[in-house]
Amino acid sequence: NSPQDYVAAHTAARAEVGLGQVWWDQNLADYAEWWANQRRGVCGGHSGVVGYGENIFWGSAGWPWTGVDAVNTWVDEKQYYDYNSNSCWGPYGCGHYTQVVWRESTLIGCARVDCDNNLGVFIT
Repeated sequence: NSPQDYVAAHTAARAEVGLGQVWWDQNLADYAEWWANQRRGVCGGHSGVVGYGENIFWGSAGWPWTGVDAVNTWVDEKQYYDYNSNSCWGPYGCGHYTQVVWRESTLIGCARVDCDNNLGVFIT
């Protein structure tokens, strides 16, 4: 769950499609941590902040979910992305994946919280 773990997972996914690495931004991480703490009672929800992209992950209680688990889940959506049409196909979305490999995204900040009342883990 270290910044290096999040950066390495994002950068590996981006390298698969010829994109450069991302860098850790502490201001983004501070905001992600603040938002995750706001949502620990319900264990989820997008912040809706304009100007930033955002991925969220929920994992069930009782499993030691990590930031790398979250990134890998987002990247698994690659199978539903069609590069030729720049769109998702099938019954599943691929918006989390496209967020990870968005060319203009070069800075990330992530956070993980254990939710209240054994609701699980929230990662953003």
